[in-house]
Amino acid sequence: MAAQWDWKSGEGLLGVDDPAAVDGAFERGEPHLGTAVIGLAFQCALEEASPRIIRAMRLSDPNERGFAFTAAGTAARLHGRLTPELYEALRAEGPGGFAEHAIRDTLTFVPFRELPPWFKRRKIVTGVDNKLESWWLRSTEPISDAVSALRRRRSRGGRVR
Repeated sequence: MAAQWDWKSGEGLLGVDDPAAVDGAFERGEPHLGTAVIGLAFQCALEEASPRIIRAMRLSDPNERGFAFTAAGTAARLHGRLTPELYEALRAEGPGGFAEHAIRDTLTFVPFRELPPWFKRRKIVTGVDNKLESWWLRSTEPISDAVSALRRRRSRGGRVR
C-alpha cells in the first residue's frame, strides 16, 4: 500500500495503515504528518495510532498540529474511548484552541463513566452552559415576536397606543 502514499503532496495519506511508515516519515521530516495520523486513526488500533497522534500534536506546523487533534477526535468517534496519553494531551491543550473539537468529540462519543475526572467535569459544565443558553434564547423569543409585531403594525400605518 505504501506506493499509494505520496508524502510530498499528501495524496493517499488518509489510507495509511502502517505505523512504521509514519514513524519513518517522522524521522525523515516529511510534510503532511497530521494527515497521516488521521489515516492511522481510521485504519489502525487505537494503541498503535495513539503515540503517533501525540507526536503529531507537537509538530511546529499549526495546520498539521490541527490535523493531529482531528485524529484524536476521530479516534474517540471510532473507538468510543481514548488512551490515557491522548486524554492528557487534550487536557493539556485545553478547550478553545486546537483541541476544542477533539474535546467535544470525546465528550460526545466516549461514555461518561469511562471519562477521566477532568472530562467528566467538562461534560457537566458544558451541559449546564448549553441548558442555560437554551433557556436564555427561548426567553428572548416572545420579546422578539412582540417587537416584530409592533414593527409590522407600524409599517401598515396602524397606530400603537
